[in-house]
Amino acid sequence: MMGMDRRNAMIALGVAALPHLAGAQTMAGDEIIDLWPGPPPGKTDAKIVRSIEPRNDDPAHPDRWVRGIDRPVMVVRRPARPNGAAMLVMPGGGYEFLSYDNEGTSQAAWLNARGITAFILLYRLPAEGWIRREDVPLQDAQRAVRLIRARAKTLGVDPERVGALGFSAGGHLAGSLATRHSEQVYGPVDDADRLSARPDVVGLGYPVVSLDAPFTHAGSRDNLLGAGASETLRRTHSVDRRVDTATPPLFIFHAADDMLVPPANAIALFSAMEAAQRPVALHMFEDGGHGFGVKLPKSKQGAVWPDLFASFAAGHGVLAA
Repeated sequence: MMGMDRRNAMIALGVAALPHLAGAQTMAGDEIIDLWPGPPPGKTDAKIVRSIEPRNDDPAHPDRWVRGIDRPVMVVRRPARPNGAAMLVMPGGGYEFLSYDNEGTSQAAWLNARGITAFILLYRLPAEGWIRREDVPLQDAQRAVRLIRARAKTLGVDPERVGALGFSAGGHLAGSLATRHSEQVYGPVDDADRLSARPDVVGLGYPVVSLDAPFTHAGSRDNLLGAGASETLRRTHSVDRRVDTATPPLFIFHAADDMLVPPANAIALFSAMEAAQRPVALHMFEDGGHGFGVKLPKSKQGAVWPDLFASFAAGHGVLAA
């Protein structure tokens, strides 16, 4: 009976409302941007099958996990009154799945309410059968920023006000984008790849940071790099070790009681930014656990993080003061 309920819930939540990756729009009216004009870099003959897992049975507040990303896309959510700012949103999921609603659509909602055009990135999952799996998510993230800038006029955004926001493993991806934006991880495919992939500001929620320290999140590390990855590979893909003078301003938030991704990750990145004398803010909340997105009640300290991030982004010219 439970299996049938889950199936009905999946239908009610609108599986068809998620990107099919083939058309210009979803049935829900979302605007879709394919990242690559042809097959993505590193494509193999691996069969990648889309799956969407509902985590609750409430159609009004869906919480879906997405796997099987064969063609990566951006889902565009436009505000009623755009102010020109753009934000690339990267859901987490341990590089095993994407928490599409909790760290995607719900984030787009508050961004839209502030006049920010949101681009939810459905990036490829490295363990699903790609060559150079460790670079696959970053290939998609770099390409996404370049496409936003290349199509800025059509999208109604300012190419010099493009931020990124990532959560958990998506925070690792956003941090990798911040620190490795100029690294060539794929061959150029068109004129968009002449543009910078550097975000103007980056927000990192309870991020996975280090892949070689004792406090790493082993699941994210192994899904990204593969089990038994070399020390060199673990170090080169640790965000805190890649900070340099070109790293954009970082806003980091975490909960002290996070039992999945230890707060030491956020602290390590904050320390690396301080050592490089780069602009950084760290908010360590007393409670909230992991994966809280924007679900915390107002009684919880961490519920204020969107306002704090908006203020930080305004201070660095991405949002209006």
